[in-house]
Amino acid sequence: MADELTEKIIGAAIEVHRILGPGLLETIYEEALCHELSLRGLPARHQVDIVVRYKNKNIGGQRLDLVVADEVVVELKSQRSLPEVAAAQVLSYLKASGMKRGLLINSGEQKLADGVKRFSL
Repeated sequence: MADELTEKIIGAAIEVHRILGPGLLETIYEEALCHELSLRGLPARHQVDIVVRYKNKNIGGQRLDLVVADEVVVELKSQRSLPEVAAAQVLSYLKASGMKRGLLINSGEQKLADGVKRFSL
């Protein structure tokens, strides 16, 4: 069963992709998606720093592309084909952030629906 929040995020990403098409830089899609989410009343923060902890020690930081409603990590890519490490990256971000849901959205696809992957812990 798909959840309502990730459905809304995917819908916003599809709208951005419909207007901009594939082939632009990730930063363009990030800005456009933040704006589209805002237009839809969904709070989003981009380039969110999180701290990775190891055995009660802060060992470094990560930067998340987007966090929507403080619940969903969104990793954006703009590539013809995604490297396998992209999925592992989203799972690592979920573990580090403590969030339970994530989306990997690849705007490099001709049809954005083919470039969306959901993750949950």
